[in-house]
Amino acid sequence: MSEPIQQFVAGELPVEVYASEREMGAAAAARAAAVIRDAVAANGHARVVIATGNSQFAFVEALKDQDVPWGDVTAFHMDEYVGIDEDHTASFRRWIGERIEQPFAPAKVEYIIGDAPDAQQEADRYEALLREKPLDLVCMGIGENGHLAFNEPYDADFEDERWARVITLTPESVQQQIGEGHFPDEASTPKTAISLTIPALLSASHVQVCAPEARKAEAVARALSDEVSTACPATKLRESPNARLFLEPASASLIAARA
Repeated sequence: MSEPIQQFVAGELPVEVYASEREMGAAAAARAAAVIRDAVAANGHARVVIATGNSQFAFVEALKDQDVPWGDVTAFHMDEYVGIDEDHTASFRRWIGERIEQPFAPAKVEYIIGDAPDAQQEADRYEALLREKPLDLVCMGIGENGHLAFNEPYDADFEDERWARVITLTPESVQQQIGEGHFPDEASTPKTAISLTIPALLSASHVQVCAPEARKAEAVARALSDEVSTACPATKLRESPNARLFLEPASASLIAARA
């Protein structure tokens, strides 16, 4: 069991820093597995939202070493580009299919259909699925501009009545997608996506956030020190008693500078 090299609380948010990204992922996976087992023991089933993207690689890889009752889990994802089909290399449906459904075989995986004929109707459909029963666990990251899912700075709504909506990516998020290798250039990067809202993400009984890599350090530092506002949506985590933030030395490197 990995032990943090540093831990503290920012507002209501416990923060744990691990010696490496691998150890961070292992700790997050162990916690997620325990939450899922407890939910299944209590309710016979668990409903889990899992983020996609490079920041989740260590966590998802470490899940392979955990005892998880996947046959009693319904898995959701938290966003998808509008207009992208499931075979596109950047599709979050494809990411979930290859890294969650195929290796773990959950009882059910509910996908956001990015190339649905009507994106708003698809957001409505997915929101209805999310609201059928409480969410037990949300596993997510933090964007380079401080976004959660695709809830962008200044456009995010902490009191949103919707649980899923069509959003417009900021130029910073477009550049992040290019930088992570999902698209070759700005012209080919979708500018809209269907995203779970912040109230949906934070409604879960447990929320865990994995934010590794130096490119996330500024956003992490802002999340832990800036005023809670939509200027940096991740600041809302400090008011979320069900959340926990997992870091490693590179992503935690600017915390002291902004404290």
